[in-house]
Amino acid sequence: MEKIIKIPSDINVILSNFKVSVKGKLGELERDFFSPLFAKQIILESFDNKIILKTDSKKRKIKSMVGCIESHIKNMFKGVTDGFTYKLKIVYMHFPVTVKVSGDKILISNFLGEKTPRKSKIVGNCKVEVKGDDVIVSGTDKELAGQTAANIERACAIKGYDRRVFQDAIVIVEKP
Repeated sequence: MEKIIKIPSDINVILSNFKVSVKGKLGELERDFFSPLFAKQIILESFDNKIILKTDSKKRKIKSMVGCIESHIKNMFKGVTDGFTYKLKIVYMHFPVTVKVSGDKILISNFLGEKTPRKSKIVGNCKVEVKGDDVIVSGTDKELAGQTAANIERACAIKGYDRRVFQDAIVIVEKP
């Protein structure tokens, strides 16, 4: 099994063993794909403007790992050229919610009329903007941007109330 990934002209890629570094106009991403479980069965090399992933194994897990590495590398290419953007919507029925960004935390005040603000963590170097009832999370790493958006959504989980009545939330509306 062999997968060939073409490297776009505006991206620089450095390969050493299973460590892939990608540099583009929006920044730099680095990821180490080494695992002792499949290191001897998967070959990762670079020629001209291509990254080649090869395996001679017939095992399904090894083949799926080749596809997984291919997807991660393509996401890295997209991240350093276009970036990833998640859009969240602030929805409230009873109390007006205010969302503020302070450092590496997001403070959600007056959620369900609570006195103490709920907190959510910004993971990695993601940027969070609040525009009216919209929260926009953007970043070069898809996993970190997605985790930050999920942290915001999870911080507004309602416990102990009837969800049919209390429909207040911050919900992911659009994802890449």
